[in-house]
Parts: sequence; C-alpha cells; structure tokens
Amino acid sequence: MSHITLVRHGQANTTARDEKNYDKLSDLGHQQARWLGAHLQDTRSHFPRVYCGTLIRHAETTASMGLTDPIRDPRLNEIEYFTIAQLFEEQHGVKVPTDREGFVEHLPRTFAAWADGAIKNTPETFEEFETRVRDALTDIGTEGGPAIVVTSGGLISMVVRQAMGLDIPAMARVALAIMNTSMHRLYPIGTQLSPVLFNAVPHLEAPDRQFAQTHL
Repeated sequence: MSHITLVRHGQANTTARDEKNYDKLSDLGHQQARWLGAHLQDTRSHFPRVYCGTLIRHAETTASMGLTDPIRDPRLNEIEYFTIAQLFEEQHGVKVPTDREGFVEHLPRTFAAWADGAIKNTPETFEEFETRVRDALTDIGTEGGPAIVVTSGGLISMVVRQAMGLDIPAMARVALAIMNTSMHRLYPIGTQLSPVLFNAVPHLEAPDRQFAQTHL
C-alpha cells in the first residue's frame, strides 16, 4: 500500500534568533541526514516520489540523505516562528525565550495566541497554515507509490493535528516532541490518512549515536 513518510530536517543553526540565520544545517544536522539516508538504503526503503519545502535546511537535508530531484513545494515550508514570536513580544510583551525550558512554555502559548488571531500582521494566519498543509498533503496523495517528504516540525505537528483532531495544546506538545530527521508515516485507512509511525529515529538509536537525538 502506498504511504507518505514525513521527515523533519536535520539540526539547524541552534544559535539563531531569526528566520534567515536559522535556515541552514549544522554539521550534526548533515550527519543526521546522512545516517538516515544510509538507513533507508540498508532497509531497501523505496520512495519513487520525493518532495521537500523550499527552505535551505530542507534542500540540505534532502541532499545529505542522498535523495535526488525532489519536487520543491513552498506549501511544505515551516511557519515563520521567529517572526510570529517577535510580533507576540512586541504586541503582548511575551519575551522570546533563549533556552529550551523557556521554549517549552513559549511554543504552546504562541500557538494558542496565533490560532485565536491575537497576534496581528503575521506572515500567514493560523487558518492559512492549516489550509496550505491540508492542500499539500492532498495533492501529494498516495497515487504513484510511496512518497517521502522532507519538511519541518511545525508542519508535521499540523499534519498530526489534522489526522487526529488534536486541539492546540496537544498540537504544541507534538511539535515539541519531534526530533531532527525523525520519520512520521501516514497510511490511507478508509478515506483518511492515518498516522502509523511517529518520531521514529532508528538511525540514531545505537548507543554511540544517541547524542544525536536532538529536538533543537
């Protein structure tokens, strides 16, 4: 049966505080992607259809995985979280965190305010994000054999929200859990795409690779 496998990009520039500077893989991010590519080859995973977003970190992850000629679709791009967070701070005084602990609290609060329309002049509304993700997955579909899609954690969390009917706090918890180069698989069950694999990192489970199980 054909399916869609979503892959979060490798670790990006963790010291960045804006969209432009974040959008490149770290050395570890490239290594994570190479290990994933080797795992897919070793397990003879076959993906006749390859997609990715148009961000640099998507293209770099795809290339380091050894995937060629991807269809690049801007609908598969991440939300502009840094931009939204900066607007949230300017409009409501909610400071952008500088550590992971702060981010764990900040992300669900930001998602909720964004979804409620409380953050003005964002690059896209929450509803527009929902729509483009739904449309992209519908267009990829399951015809033509298995597809692999290199994208970002926020988008994957939206896919899971739509498949499972999650509320905003649950969607935020999903986003926080997603590891770099993790795999997430959707199978058609009836008329819907349903998750059958979440946050899988078999290429990072050996004891000498567990250090590479990163979230940021």
